[in-house]
Amino acid sequence: MRFRMLIVLSCAGAILTSFAAAESPGGFSRSNYIPHLGDIMGATQLRHIKLSFAGKLRNWELAAYELDQIKESFQDAATLYPGIPVTDMTIVAEPVRRLGEAIQAKDPRKFSAAFVELTAACNGCHQAIGRGFIVIKVPTSSPFSNQTFEPATKP
Repeated sequence: MRFRMLIVLSCAGAILTSFAAAESPGGFSRSNYIPHLGDIMGATQLRHIKLSFAGKLRNWELAAYELDQIKESFQDAATLYPGIPVTDMTIVAEPVRRLGEAIQAKDPRKFSAAFVELTAACNGCHQAIGRGFIVIKVPTSSPFSNQTFEPATKP
């Protein structure tokens, strides 16, 4: 019984110590966490895939959501990494606007054209910041086997 209590107290002490270290000024805390630019862009790339399939399958609600998430990621990147020239980030503004219009109009042809423009703009930005080796393309398959992109049927 005493041995069990000793183990419980040791575990509790270790947990409390790790929480204290995480909140210390020199340590990691949620309040000072800044995601790496590559992490922001990696998440954006996944949303790019989801946006593509949502648009192809005319799930306009999901497409609008994913486009909003992409816009937020671009804003985060520009805010958190001021070393990225603003002109390089604004290269995506027009394709994003056109995608929004296509989604609102529920127009698959306009969506497809604007999506190709967005993809080209992503690659243009990569070229402009010396990361031309990162080449994005229009997705041909989805890595999301656990998500359906068809619009939900209404009962």
